[in-house]
Amino acid sequence: MVRGQDRKGNLPARGMPQGLCSTGGSMLVENWMATNVIAVKPDTSLLKCRNLLKEHQIRRLPVVDDQNRVVGIISDRDVKGASPSKATALEVHEMQYLLAELKAKDIMTAKPVTIKPWDSVEQAAIIMMDKKFGGLPVVSEDNKLVGIITDQDIFKLLINITGARVEGMQFAFELPDTPGSMRVIFDTMRKHNARIISVLSSYMEDNKRQIYVRIRSMEESAVEALVKDLEATGTLLLAAPYDV
Repeated sequence: MVRGQDRKGNLPARGMPQGLCSTGGSMLVENWMATNVIAVKPDTSLLKCRNLLKEHQIRRLPVVDDQNRVVGIISDRDVKGASPSKATALEVHEMQYLLAELKAKDIMTAKPVTIKPWDSVEQAAIIMMDKKFGGLPVVSEDNKLVGIITDQDIFKLLINITGARVEGMQFAFELPDTPGSMRVIFDTMRKHNARIISVLSSYMEDNKRQIYVRIRSMEESAVEALVKDLEATGTLLLAAPYDV
């Protein structure tokens, strides 16, 4: 076994410390982050930052030092807040001078929250939601910039894992949160040769949970028979077709 591999021979994610292993699963940050990151140096002018945001239609710029280590981050709001107002009494040349004199280091958030490539997308989503961030720089073990993950990447993942772009049927069930409670649903679907696209679960109060199942399209008569048997389980909340 190569050092750093797990027992199945999986190698660590890029830059992952020895002793930690990646199974290569699609729920890792490195599988969804953007790697062609537009970044700036601390001495980059405010004018340059503003132009980069506009040119590339992005909302944030990581700030890196000469070793590509993340030292800060600038958002479009930071740039807007630091830019002279259109209602200012400044002359045009004075505004241009101000935009050129202000640097990224003057408006950036220093020591920003970051995440590692081998962390899960769920971890990134929790951080972004709790802190109201729209994105996170992704850094290696030595804090070098390797990517960025944003709310748009989280949306792409959600669409992917739910199979939302695949035409079919969606079902919702309410079940007790006990071992084996979903068996009746899957046994019924297997009986009707339903092809499952995705299964999601959310937990509720009173030891209950709701299960959301998407299946591929079926003939109308087959759907009717399936729904009838699922209704007989007493767990069905919703049965609805969805189009892409």
